[in-house]
Amino acid sequence: MPESNGAACSAEEKVKPAASPAAEEPAAIAGNISYHAQYSPHFSPLAFGPEQAFYATAESVRDHLVQRWNETYVHFHKTDPKQTYYLSMEYLQGRALTNAVGNLGITGAYAEAVKKFGYELEALAGQEKDAALGNGGLGRLASCFLDSMATLNLPAWGYGLRYRYGLFKQSITKEGQEEFAEDWLEKFSPWEIVRHDIVYPIRFFGHVEILPNGSRKWAGGEVLNALAYDVPIPGYKTKNAISLRLWEAKASAEDFNLFQFNDGQYESAAQLHARAQQICAVLYPGDATEEGKLLRLKQQYFLCSASLQDIIFRFKERKSDRVSGKWSEFPSKVAVQLNDTHPTLAIPELMRLLMDEEGLGWDEAWDIINRTIAYTNHTVLPEALEKWSQAVMRKLLPRHMEIIEEIDKRFKEMVISTRKEMEGKLDSLRILDDSNPQKPVVRMANLCVVSAHTVNGVAELHSNILKEELFADYVSIWPNKFQNKTNGITPRRWLRFCNPELSEIVTKWLKTDQWTSNLDLLTGLRKFADDEKLHAEWASAKLASKKRLAKHVLDVTGVTIDPNSLFDIQIKRIHEYKRQLLNILGAVYRYKKLKEMSAEERQKVTPRTIMVGGKAFATYTNAKRIVKLVNDVGAVVNNDPDVNKYLKVVFIPNYNVSVAEVLIPGSELSQHISTAGMEASGTSNMKFSLNGCVIIGTLDGANVEIREEVGEENFFLFGAKADQVAGLRKDRENGLFKPDPRDSGFGRGDYFLVGYDFPSYIDAQTRVDEAYKDKKRWIKMSILNTAGSGKFSSDRTIAQYAKEIWGITASPVP
Repeated sequence: MPESNGAACSAEEKVKPAASPAAEEPAAIAGNISYHAQYSPHFSPLAFGPEQAFYATAESVRDHLVQRWNETYVHFHKTDPKQTYYLSMEYLQGRALTNAVGNLGITGAYAEAVKKFGYELEALAGQEKDAALGNGGLGRLASCFLDSMATLNLPAWGYGLRYRYGLFKQSITKEGQEEFAEDWLEKFSPWEIVRHDIVYPIRFFGHVEILPNGSRKWAGGEVLNALAYDVPIPGYKTKNAISLRLWEAKASAEDFNLFQFNDGQYESAAQLHARAQQICAVLYPGDATEEGKLLRLKQQYFLCSASLQDIIFRFKERKSDRVSGKWSEFPSKVAVQLNDTHPTLAIPELMRLLMDEEGLGWDEAWDIINRTIAYTNHTVLPEALEKWSQAVMRKLLPRHMEIIEEIDKRFKEMVISTRKEMEGKLDSLRILDDSNPQKPVVRMANLCVVSAHTVNGVAELHSNILKEELFADYVSIWPNKFQNKTNGITPRRWLRFCNPELSEIVTKWLKTDQWTSNLDLLTGLRKFADDEKLHAEWASAKLASKKRLAKHVLDVTGVTIDPNSLFDIQIKRIHEYKRQLLNILGAVYRYKKLKEMSAEERQKVTPRTIMVGGKAFATYTNAKRIVKLVNDVGAVVNNDPDVNKYLKVVFIPNYNVSVAEVLIPGSELSQHISTAGMEASGTSNMKFSLNGCVIIGTLDGANVEIREEVGEENFFLFGAKADQVAGLRKDRENGLFKPDPRDSGFGRGDYFLVGYDFPSYIDAQTRVDEAYKDKKRWIKMSILNTAGSGKFSSDRTIAQYAKEIWGITASPVP
């Protein structure tokens, strides 16, 4: 890293600028970087510090991607395969530079090239801000899925919104969590390309007109424009690069009232421009107010309408090359996947577009919907199964409310005419819930289940709960509609690129690097699980990652942690069901026990560093209290000279993908301790296991399958099982329980069973302490966790979606 901009400037001057978009040799790459510094300038001419060098390097990499992108687009247009369109409110992409050069296979060449300017590639990559397009597992899953779609050469697109400020940047003070706007677009993103020719009108409010021929038309209200920004997603070791298309809301020049502005009415003059900016300002704006609810619904509709107009445009664009060009062909060319209930409005919107804009009748349009749309359920939590006020829906989207009412009416008629015995259950099955006449709502999950051809859960346990409990009555109507697709993660970002030391060891012992695209090969490590040489190398790689993590903790919190202690990590969204509270109460219990010990007794204890990270939603009071509690406990423990050699508690601020890429490789024990039956799947549990981390957890979500794959003896299990939870809650409500002396603070209101599971959690932590003292045993457990992670590749998940839900096949660029 140069000491001043001047040093870098002189280095830059030695490299002649030369446009070379497809360069793969270091000298030519350096020329292309220099070309972008001079001819795609975003800064004043003499500036070439680390930030400027990052942007020029990123634009050089983007040249590569654009070429592949264009070739992929043309190939799909020419061959006209069936394509999948993935709709998600979130994409938690993480930094793109390391991932892009890694997937393109040019990391070494770029590392050499930037050295010519006096920089290290890793340092430049650190200049990149995480794209603030997501919050947690839902968004990260969507990003892993796009990576796998590109790697498997599948014809697919992602659609999302271009949030200017994302969720929020988290800062920790004595008061707990504080939220600030993310600044990822404060300058610009070098990866996105604005498509000025891709613009669609999006209407809100207004009224429905009945035309002379009896058809209906939505008119009036306000109309904004959706403008497309494309982000390239390169496949790993393939020529294919697909798109993540992000929509931005814009008002046009004619919506600016010049007369009002000149009259001094500045805010009124630009009212529609201000409303357009609100739509893509923030991910999940607070919805406690009527305005907040309207804004969230606007966001969801904006995503669905823009994406479906684009899908229809592209279908018609390619249709001209086909012989018949009938609408009945649409489901054989288009698959739409709804990632949770946020994009549910795609159902009535596609009906509206097909009927009102394209002139199809109800039956034909409904048949297309049933064969085109599939729905992934990500939760059994009642608050996350969205319900929208019918009044709000009717006000904002009057035509869609009519369509939803008609879907509900026809579904009701179908059940009454074909399944008379289920008539008594109709109230819970219907899309419209009128049980509270003061607050009638639309049940979005029910709308998805009634309309989609396939509904899938995201782990075996979760899918079984959907079939046996949440959607049991629908299963009796449509037994073949429900599937399981256990989630996965991309092994490129989550081992190959974020943990280079461990990756090299895996490649060395397997004698191939093919595991990066065929993760099942990791089982080959099992036969070396007792090999002392592998143990030594494995321990060395783990220590390197722990030292990197210790430096990060010192940099962001000022707390010094010991890389020789057991690194125990829980990083995920802060939520009561994920039970960070159980973790921190365990830490308090550990602290209390340490204080009771003599100095000699403490020396026999397994030293432990407990790290917690995650964002609490801005209006979620209990979650924010938990964040404050973790920090308050840390302040006491870390400053107590009696115990701070044996225990540290650290809250890691502003958890995001880049932070995870440091924490996960350095972790040795990871806590996945949700109340059984409440976590749909989890994907961070897969990332930890893949990196040789041992899990302490309940039988919840994908923990069940991880434990089966890595071996029961390599997983620390505790807690109530999913089928016991309802009964235990009832017992606690009725006071039918005996408090354990270790958790006497928990009584009848313990909905998440923190008190009930506390004793078995403490017992499991004692087993962890004992196991960690036996280094040989612990390293073997670590190796076997990595070796058992093959099933949890997003490549496997996406291959199953492609075959069993979407009906699409690989279409590699020749």
